[in-house]
Order: sequence, then structure tokens, then C-alpha cells
Amino acid sequence: MQDKQISKGKYLIVKPVSSKIEQFLSQLRDEGIKYIYIDPSSSSSLSLDGFITVYASNDAGMQVCSSMDDLIRAKGNGKSAGLFIKVKGRSDEDAIVAAAMHGADFVLVDADDWKIIPLENIIAKLQGMSTKILAYARDAGEVRTLLNVLQLGVDGVVLEASDIAVVKQSLVYMQSKEFRLRYAVVREVRDSGIGERACIDTASMLKVGEGMLIGSRANFMFLMHNEVIGSEFTSPRPFRVNAGAVHCYTLMPDGRTKYLSEIEAGDEVLIVDKDGKARNAVVGRVKIETRPMRLVKAEVDLDGIMEEGSIIVQNAETIRFIGKDARLIAVTDLKAGDEVLVYARGSRGRHFGIEVDEFILEK
Repeated sequence: MQDKQISKGKYLIVKPVSSKIEQFLSQLRDEGIKYIYIDPSSSSSLSLDGFITVYASNDAGMQVCSSMDDLIRAKGNGKSAGLFIKVKGRSDEDAIVAAAMHGADFVLVDADDWKIIPLENIIAKLQGMSTKILAYARDAGEVRTLLNVLQLGVDGVVLEASDIAVVKQSLVYMQSKEFRLRYAVVREVRDSGIGERACIDTASMLKVGEGMLIGSRANFMFLMHNEVIGSEFTSPRPFRVNAGAVHCYTLMPDGRTKYLSEIEAGDEVLIVDKDGKARNAVVGRVKIETRPMRLVKAEVDLDGIMEEGSIIVQNAETIRFIGKDARLIAVTDLKAGDEVLVYARGSRGRHFGIEVDEFILEK
């Protein structure tokens, strides 16, 4: 099962600007949003139950202070409080460090002109300190960028939003993703003629034990290993997953599926390791070429119900599955009875990549 909780230590604080505020707040609750940037003292007519408010107000659950004196006073009163700073130069970075040393729970950084470099400096300077770094984001794309600044990313973002779709997309970038992988027993391996296969080249360096979830069915995907391991005949390609035939599915970060033939440069795909932990990677290019292919069929026990799945991949030594004890098994060596890692669930339909509850039979 995929876990869709916000990554530990990361905050999404929504600043609602919708004209239908009550409806929007209800939608935020449904999405599991806990923090909203709103003045509780001027919103008495609204139901804020379940939310933690963030604002420049003594009544807010997290008080945003505009000066060091206000911060010291708020902390002296036992408040969860932080300092707002608009970063224009090095002196503002020094003020942020000073706030952290005075016990600020967070700093809220506004860096409109230079967004990335100042945040890199601040993240580096506050490493090892308990103060959280929050930053403003204008859209979901900025949320993604801010969460990856200096690889560590900020601890949270304040997102001004009027549309729940923007919030949902932002949550995709904030969710920790984990899959329950199981060992499936290979029942058949055979050559299947000529076809087109897709190599997914990412803009990330992949590690041993990582790959992509690929399969001919959306509910049964094999963990196909990347090409980090070379041989005397091939050089390593640690950014590549030789994924499978063009008709195969892969699971995307937002929970939808795509055919390998649909993926293109700029898309984000899920990279999953042997323990089921996932991260996003940007696609740099996709290479589709005609090659000899091989069919693999396997079955897995889903708590007493046997589920079958298959995949067609290129017939080459560099295409590897992950077996017991993290052993990599080339498709050219794979045989009936071997066990390989898969992600499998009960049968479900898909409509343009979106899961639907309908009868479906795939063979």
C-alpha cells in the first residue's frame, strides 16, 4: 500500500484567498491540511476547528513576529513563535541566525528577488539547529523547488491558494511515498519476438537497489532495476532504467499511471528502492527503439488470493529484476521458480490513468 502522508518535518501552510472560504476550508480538511495562514481574531465567524493558525497575532497558534523584541516577548509568554524576514542582503541572513539563537521555533523567509541562493545560505547556516525554515510559494512548482533547495529543502512553505487543485498538486511534492513490495514467483519466461522498448533516462543518479515499477497491468508491477552496474561489454548508465515495452504502465508521483510511450522529457517519475521507499526523479529523455523482447509472467499471494501479472522487456543482460537477498537477476538468466520483487494489489480499472472501481479482466 502506498503511504501518502506529508514527509516528516515538512509543513504545508495554506493561506486561503478563496471567495468561498467555508467551502475551501472544508476541502482543506478533506486533504489533511493542518496549518492555515489566517488571523483567528478576525475570523470568528469561520469554523477553524482542526486547524493550527499561523499569523501575526497573539491569538494564532503559531505567532509570526516582525521584530526580535516581539519574538523574545512571545517566547517569554510560552508561545510557539517565529520571525518574519524579507531577505534583501547578508545582514538579513545574520538576523535569521540570531533569531534561531534566541529560540525562534521558525523563521518565515520572503526572498522574492533572489529566492534560491539566500535559502541555500540559510539552510546551511541553520543546520543542526531546531528552528524550522519556512518560505513563501506562489504555486505548486515553487513548492517543489523550495522543498529541494540544497537537497535538504526548506521545512515548510506558505502557499497562497484559492483552488484546491493547487493544494493537491503541492501535496504530491510533499508526500512521503512508500510501497509494500512482495516477492512474486516467476511462472514463465520466454522470447516474445520483436517490439519497441523504452529507456527512461532521468536527471538523477540512481543507486544499487533502485528502479521503477513497471508492468503490463496497473495493479501488478515489477521493480525493474536501473543500469548503475556495467560489464566488460557495457558502461554503467546510473541515470537509466531500461523499463520495458511501450505498452507497459508505470506509476507516477500523483498516483496515476502512464504508458511508457507517453512519458517525455520534463515528466516526473517514481524511483523506488528494494525496501519500497520512493522518490521523484525528472525525466531527461525517453529512448524508444526496436529490440528483441522477452515475456515474463509471475504470480503473488495477496493475503490468500493469487494475483498474476506479466511484463515484456528487452531481451538483454542489462535488464535486471531484484530477487531474494537483493540479488540482481538478468532477464536472460531468469527462470521459472525464481522470486522477484513486485508491487501488486487486487484488480482495479483505470480511466486515462485514474483508478476507478469497476470490473476489469486483464490477461
